Amino acid sequence: MTLPELIFSSPEIHALQRRYREVREYSLALAAPLSDEDQCIQSMAETSPTKWHLAHTTWFFETLLLQCHAQGYQVFNPRFEYLFNSYYDALGPRHPRSQRGLLTRPARQEVHAYRRYVDHAVLSLMSQADTKLWADIEPIITLGLQHEQQHQELILTDMLHALSCNPLQPAYRASNTQLPTQAMQTNPMHWIELAGGAVDIGHDNSDGSFGFDNEGPRHKVLLRPYAISDRLVTCGDYAQFVAANGYLRADPWLSDGWAIVQAQGWRHPAYWLPPNDPRLFHLGEAAHQWHVFGLDGLQPLDPNAPVSQLSFYEAAAYAQWVGARLPTEFEWEAAFAAPGISQMTGHVWQWTRSSYDPYPGFKPLAGVASEYNGKFMVGQLVLRGGSAATPAGHTRSTYRNFFPPSARWQLSGLRLARDL
Repeated sequence: MTLPELIFSSPEIHALQRRYREVREYSLALAAPLSDEDQCIQSMAETSPTKWHLAHTTWFFETLLLQCHAQGYQVFNPRFEYLFNSYYDALGPRHPRSQRGLLTRPARQEVHAYRRYVDHAVLSLMSQADTKLWADIEPIITLGLQHEQQHQELILTDMLHALSCNPLQPAYRASNTQLPTQAMQTNPMHWIELAGGAVDIGHDNSDGSFGFDNEGPRHKVLLRPYAISDRLVTCGDYAQFVAANGYLRADPWLSDGWAIVQAQGWRHPAYWLPPNDPRLFHLGEAAHQWHVFGLDGLQPLDPNAPVSQLSFYEAAAYAQWVGARLPTEFEWEAAFAAPGISQMTGHVWQWTRSSYDPYPGFKPLAGVASEYNGKFMVGQLVLRGGSAATPAGHTRSTYRNFFPPSARWQLSGLRLARDL
């Protein structure tokens, strides 16, 4: 009896199995500080419960990988296909996004059992892969892990929004957490001048490295000479805009942004609490200063920390107020490795002045995964960089995040640019 042809590099299988375990375990670690009640809450339609994130990322592997490539695979629960499909229209109807917080069942324990069941099947499938099967499943597994890392950040930002709605201001984590922390920048802002010209933009997959479909194809863009700030805008910088009644005057704002400021009553970034806010009274004398609610709970505003929780409209208004502008995503990428530039990743996502459009020659992924990115390329703005909540190793200079311009529950801030 002849054994199937083995994969050309068994260490490659072991490495991906190890990576798979690491990513899947990290999702559970992020959920560990949360109670069952915490993991079921949905504070607004744009967010999702932690329990849903844990189940949906498992559904992704079961639906796109195991049902297509694991011979004889039996789904854990056929009804989960309806509950945990996010936006894949080709797979049929799904539970409404705005009602995910109503899913008290399945219980957390059943979701964990679902994860264990699928994990066992995925790892077994990898162990049995011959060369042909490996060529088919490796790209799907890699995409699934990158997809889960995106949801790991959403677990934190969605939960942060939910906790911010609680008058008790509960902290997600203790201040001595091992999660990434922000390195504070105290230097005055400086400008880095760049010559522009024809620059290469986008992910180059010739080395086999991963990039989402929206990061390519690599192409040339013509940039005019420009300057970009060497650091991010800080809370101290932005506090000057708030103190100058920046939210009460129309001139720095785009029209749509000013309309939202008026309609929503914005007066400062999300999660900022002004002095003597009723939610600060328990702090005594400390209640007379600004505070910011974050993953570490309620903390005094740190003027040296990068400002966060800004919408695109707020970022653009501040840039206009200081006589600058937001960089385009192409200017940002071209400046990524410029000498003297700092805080490009690991602090806050940085709004750009670029709409989320396809690159020239863009082609979505094949099959069901074709719905992953392309169909969202309208009405959204690109953010670059990566935040303190972005999993380690998940960022790169070509990564294109995207949100509607009014979104402010993400860890999003800004960097300035100007023409030369």
